[in-house]
Amino acid sequence: MTALVIAEHDNKSIKAATLNTVTAAKACGGDVHVLVAGANAGDAAKAAAQIAGVAKVIHADGAQFEHGLAENMTAQVLAIAGSYEHILFPATASGKNIAPRVAAKLDVAQISDIRKVDSPDTFERPIYAGNAIAVVRSSDATKVITVRTTGFDPAAATGGSAAVETVAAAADSGKSRFVGQEIAKSNRPELTAAKIIVSGGRALGSAEKFNEVMTPLADKLGAALGASRAAVDAGYAPNDWQVGQTGKIVAPQLYVAAGISGAIQHLAGMKDSKVIVAINKDPEAPIFSVADYGLEADLFQAMPELLRSV
Repeated sequence: MTALVIAEHDNKSIKAATLNTVTAAKACGGDVHVLVAGANAGDAAKAAAQIAGVAKVIHADGAQFEHGLAENMTAQVLAIAGSYEHILFPATASGKNIAPRVAAKLDVAQISDIRKVDSPDTFERPIYAGNAIAVVRSSDATKVITVRTTGFDPAAATGGSAAVETVAAAADSGKSRFVGQEIAKSNRPELTAAKIIVSGGRALGSAEKFNEVMTPLADKLGAALGASRAAVDAGYAPNDWQVGQTGKIVAPQLYVAAGISGAIQHLAGMKDSKVIVAINKDPEAPIFSVADYGLEADLFQAMPELLRSV
């Protein structure tokens, strides 16, 4: 029994979500292989070979993989899929784009967003915004899985010594082409990989207040900035800061929620955080139900005090 992990990378290094997915693959039993499909991605393949627990790295190189277009990546996965009982993707934007195509072509049911492996054919996944856990058993010969990365500890990025096997690259499908991208640059940690996140909600009242109140604490803690959907919809924060069921799923060591009431869709995105600190003047705010430390106070007074004490 062998599992295949589809690596996410930038053609130079492996992204953190791949490490969590390797842990999930190991829980399925048997060997773990990693597919690195990219353009001049030899460095990424070498990095994948160093991941603890990986038995083999399969490296497919071609210009058609440079930007991870779903149609081309699907073709490459299908070219080697017959050798694997489990094919796992991180439940990221990229993984969610490729996995359904692979499942459809293999004529199997996709098992989405798993957070635990009970056995090689049985998995647990959250439903109803995380308020219930579904146990899913699959009888398909090949199980196509997306992994909620916050549900699994990352595999060690070093310590492994897997062999790297180069395979023929699948041809360009010709169904899509890369036009361009705009990348937001920041000195802060990436939201989904940050160990500390400071998040603000609609109670901040404006983008100016959001920046004035939240940024100093984030700077002091070396934290990523997050926001509730209400704050993003109101224009206080950019879309890529949104935490929640319709935003990013995070599980940092410390999550500070200021002025966030705790709507169910927000809780679904952050309640697996190790320590949750909530600041809200409403004693009935749902955020307090998941908080390890709750402060019933006006955030405009509490946040400066917290900053002075850090």
